[in-house]
Amino acid sequence: MFSYSLQILKKISLVVLSQCVWGMMVFHPSTAVGQEVTPSLKSIESGSHATLLGVHFLNQKEGWVVGAGGTILQTQDGGITWKAHPRRTNALLTDIRFVDVSHGWILGQMGTILHTNDSGQHWIPQVSGTNGTLYSGMFLTSELGWVVGSRGVILKTLDGGETWSDQVSGTTADLFGVQFLDDRHGWAIGALGVILVSSDGGASWTIQESNNPATFFDIFFMDKLAGWVVGTQGTIFQTLDGGHSWVDRTRPCGSPCIKPADLVDIHFSSALSGKIVGERGTVLVTEDAGFSWVELEALNTENLYGLSMPTSHQGFAVGDHGTVIEIFSSSP
Repeated sequence: MFSYSLQILKKISLVVLSQCVWGMMVFHPSTAVGQEVTPSLKSIESGSHATLLGVHFLNQKEGWVVGAGGTILQTQDGGITWKAHPRRTNALLTDIRFVDVSHGWILGQMGTILHTNDSGQHWIPQVSGTNGTLYSGMFLTSELGWVVGSRGVILKTLDGGETWSDQVSGTTADLFGVQFLDDRHGWAIGALGVILVSSDGGASWTIQESNNPATFFDIFFMDKLAGWVVGTQGTIFQTLDGGHSWVDRTRPCGSPCIKPADLVDIHFSSALSGKIVGERGTVLVTEDAGFSWVELEALNTENLYGLSMPTSHQGFAVGDHGTVIEIFSSSP
């Protein structure tokens, strides 16, 4: 079973290296009715056996991946080849975000924050002021950003990470996702069904009622009204009123009912087109604004933790044992 405690353990401890690397190209077209595109998957050889948790593609060619043991990988050809960058730490790295081609941040265990202002040529440590694990970050400009982590930690910077200020979240639950639409309106999500909202740049946070004990791992808002959260046991929640109310959109379990996969990352590249990745190689795709979700045939059973969508028809997911998967959506 894939419990919340195991999920956390995977994210805060170093992972034993595997001997398995998936490098063969395999396609699995969806047979869903009513979708306007035909999704497919391709396995990419990363050259690493480490568990990979964070991924960010600036465009279709330029991408970055981070993971266990301080792993930092870069591709400049859409994943055909990967370059391993020198390790600045042995900590588990959980997330990587770029706000433009020059400025990026890497987050991780033991309060790790690494920053680059030269397109990743150099990664410089920043002082976060916490020794907990930082799970996710959101940056609106090269100066303004937020990160969230264990025990309800929310940090904000106004100077590109030279200094980080602690914001009062009002919770001790681990926080796994954060998103701001502008310098005032943002949300953070985490364990035990916690959804927090701020309308003043994080100076104050209010708990929104999800009425669900699931652990939420990721959040994505298209605008100030329409948003999604995903989490354990296949949980999918949607709001159309800025989070004042959340509607359970979790897919039926099926018959016989097998434990639904935990869903870890979600991204919408347009109002209609969205993707979710998670446990056991799960990839869900929608092309109708989430009215229906199509589950693609998994390439393997490796858990997927991170997702990046450089275009509406192309995405990259990363996971256990160096797994990197490219997700295509092409016209039938």
